[in-house]
Amino acid sequence: MTTKLKNLEDLLLYELKDLYSAERQLIHALPKMAKEANNPALREAFESHLEETNAQKERLDRVFTLLNSKHGNTKCLAMEGLIEEGKDLIDENATPEVKDAGLIAAAQKIEHYEISGYGTVVHYAEKLGHKEVHQLLTETLNEEKAADTKLNDLAKKSINKKAIA
Repeated sequence: MTTKLKNLEDLLLYELKDLYSAERQLIHALPKMAKEANNPALREAFESHLEETNAQKERLDRVFTLLNSKHGNTKCLAMEGLIEEGKDLIDENATPEVKDAGLIAAAQKIEHYEISGYGTVVHYAEKLGHKEVHQLLTETLNEEKAADTKLNDLAKKSINKKAIA
């Protein structure tokens, strides 16, 4: 049975549960993405983001504690789909350079989803006056934006150029 969302506080918790599920799924997917990356800088970016993602999950645990709530058993279907798309790409018969470019594309779709989700909950936390929650979520939002920029730079400066041939 689902709970009725009666106010912005309920919606904040609903969105946080979705993000928690997304982070947990990503913790399982990133090692596979790192393993499939051919470019050492891309592999390192995935490994580094795995460490950040673990910290982000722990940060969400603190947020739930601050809000006197639990993360529940929500499953983020959007993240599930994005990860599945990434797996499909890995299974394609692609050159190493093209596979790396595709891995970046898949990872950026994930980052954009997370940026959108965290941007939303940051705003809700601010409107609801949850200062510490707002601070914690803003930290994660900034990390997600930085990860996206790092992937974008890798793509533009080297990986996409190698995939042209």
